[in-house]
Amino acid sequence: CITVVAMTSFAMAGTLEDVKAKGYIQVGVNGSLFGFGKADEKGVWRGLDVDCARAVSAAVFGSPDKLKFTPLTAKTRFTALQSKEIDMLFRNCTQTLSRDTSLGLDFAVVNYYDGQGFLIRKDLGVKSATELDGASVCVLPGTTTEQNVADYFRSNGMKMNPVVIENTAELAKAFFAGRCDCLTSDASQLAGTRAVAPNPKDYMILPEIISEEPLAPAVRHGDNQWKDIVNYAVLALINAEYLGIDSKNVDAMLKSKNPKIQRFLGVTPGNGKALGLDEKFAYNIVKTVGNYSEVFERNVGPKTALGIERGYNALW
Repeated sequence: CITVVAMTSFAMAGTLEDVKAKGYIQVGVNGSLFGFGKADEKGVWRGLDVDCARAVSAAVFGSPDKLKFTPLTAKTRFTALQSKEIDMLFRNCTQTLSRDTSLGLDFAVVNYYDGQGFLIRKDLGVKSATELDGASVCVLPGTTTEQNVADYFRSNGMKMNPVVIENTAELAKAFFAGRCDCLTSDASQLAGTRAVAPNPKDYMILPEIISEEPLAPAVRHGDNQWKDIVNYAVLALINAEYLGIDSKNVDAMLKSKNPKIQRFLGVTPGNGKALGLDEKFAYNIVKTVGNYSEVFERNVGPKTALGIERGYNALW
């Protein structure tokens, strides 16, 4: 659970002060990944990553809508954060040692546990990734996906012909047009790609998962307060589910006698002050965005077009 932490005053202005001054948070997103980060036909941004970013907005401003979105490719996402084009990155991004240490990034808590797989046309007649020797493989450059698939083919004594395209949407188009035999990416991204296929039933995700991908939001290294805010905004979604609090009962829960719930919702003060936020920051998140279960189910869950089970993303 979120606990009260004593913090000293901050000596210099950071991202929190910057976003308050301009009145919004600039967030980097995928832009073309259904279920995680994509604008709908009315221009409304939707997805699991989008909702997690909305939680940060609710924590800072009391409203989930103080966001401006910047669609980014896998190649440009880190540069945009480093150059301060964006304030935070919510773009199905795997936390890795090299990214954490060499790119000037800090990762917040994981908001989706994933793993890399393969999407194929059913008429290819392949039932296992071990049958893909000699296949042409669509893959994004500059990603853990690119390295993982090369390692997988090499370790299994197979050869592959990579078809490398920088943009997620263009990569999917290339796959659907038959430019490659299979598409490899995080399984969640494959589910999102299949969901928007001309005929989704013509495609299948192979059973092999060849990696572990902890996907997490990222911020610039060195601004500890901003990292804490992003971190605990996502944790508030998870913590609310753990405590049995959701968008429908959160007002009633303000009257709970449970000390943990009182601290979480700001009835007992301390958590907000520790982060430099309003004491009701977690209440505002749950009231306007929901808890993690609500976010998961409406964006990627079994009743959506993606049909993803909680799996590794269930409460521990």
